[in-house]
Parts: sequence; C-alpha cells; structure tokens
Amino acid sequence: MTMQIAIDGPASAGKSTIAKIVAANLNYVYVDTGAMYRAVTLAALETQLDLNDEQAITKLLPNIDITFAPGEPVQKVFLNGQEITAAIRSTKVTENVSLVSAYAAVRTVMTELQQTIASKDNVVMDGRDIGTTVLPQAQVKIFLIASVAERAERRYKENQAKGMQTSSLADLEAAIAKRDYLDSHRAVSPLKKAADAIELDTTGLTIQEVVAAVEAIIATALK
Repeated sequence: MTMQIAIDGPASAGKSTIAKIVAANLNYVYVDTGAMYRAVTLAALETQLDLNDEQAITKLLPNIDITFAPGEPVQKVFLNGQEITAAIRSTKVTENVSLVSAYAAVRTVMTELQQTIASKDNVVMDGRDIGTTVLPQAQVKIFLIASVAERAERRYKENQAKGMQTSSLADLEAAIAKRDYLDSHRAVSPLKKAADAIELDTTGLTIQEVVAAVEAIIATALK
C-alpha cells in the first residue's frame, strides 16, 4: 500500500505551501487538488459557460485533461496541454471555484483522478475533503486552520509577490469568509475535519514552524 498524507483546511490556511515542502522533503508526489478544481473553473470561464449551469459544466468534463509538471518555484499546471499555472490563480477563478467545485459530477471526476494518482505513488495531497472523502484510509491526516484575517493577509502578500492584480485586504477577508461558508455548507464533500485528523493552527507561525510541526506528526505516525 502506498503512503498517503492528507492535508485539509480552509482557503489560504497554508495547505499547498506546506504540502509542497513536505512532499519534497519526503520525496513523495505532491497532488494539488485545489489546482484541479481551479482548472475546471478556468475551462468553464474560457468557454463562457454559465457557471450556475451544472449540466453544462458536467458536459465539459470529458474534454478536460489536467496534468502537472515539476517547476520552479512552483509546480506547473496544464489544461489540455496549455500551461495555466498563473491563470488559475486569477481573481475571477478564485471568486468562482467554490461554486464549480461543489457540483457532484465535478467532484466525482476529480476524486477518481486523485485516487488513481494516490494508488500509484506515495503522496502528499492537500484540499478540503482529502481525509474525509478522497483518501479516507490515509495513514496521516492533518487539518490546518488560521484566522480569516491572517489568511487574507497571506493571500494579499502572495498576490503582490507574484505581481498579480489583487483585491483590497478587506475584500479578500470578505471573499475568504464567504468561501469558508460555501465550502463548509456544500451538499457534496463539504469542508470538514476528519474524526481522526490532527488539527494544527498556523496563525502566527512561520512556514518553517508549520513544516516542522507537520513533519513531527508524520514521524510519530510512521513509528
């Protein structure tokens, strides 16, 4: 059986950043599930679909091929062979990914793809329903949290560092709070801490401190 490490939590809790570092340190495959849902959202936007039309988005799924490739400083994401690493982090995608990712067909297709990847390699996978739905048998489950204010500040600084057009800090706080509500109240695979997951509050912690805490949890689980 492959080794599966599930890292869940709300938007901008540090899941992707921590998962990438931990995966690299362990020489495991990093699976960015958030990027996969963002890719579907981008595809729907680019084809000018009504994002409230679940049936139309469901019909789009067979035509979507999502792949990853190593990259510096971030892993590259491709949609049907075209790199979309930066495009999926746009404000428009961010504002709509919760809506699109809540659709049952979208979650089913993405979950199956994620499970296939995890069946072949040791993985560190981050998202919102990894420990509860995607990899319920994962040997290690971690649920990262942080205050809304801190998460908004992180996203604001991240966007600035990447030279991306960004919303105001206040707007980001409102958007993150709204996304928390949508993610935790969706009908299919809502954001929820698995009963056997270890909660880790990252508020006020540096990236290095969070990585150390996560790796300590993993080391304990592997004993």
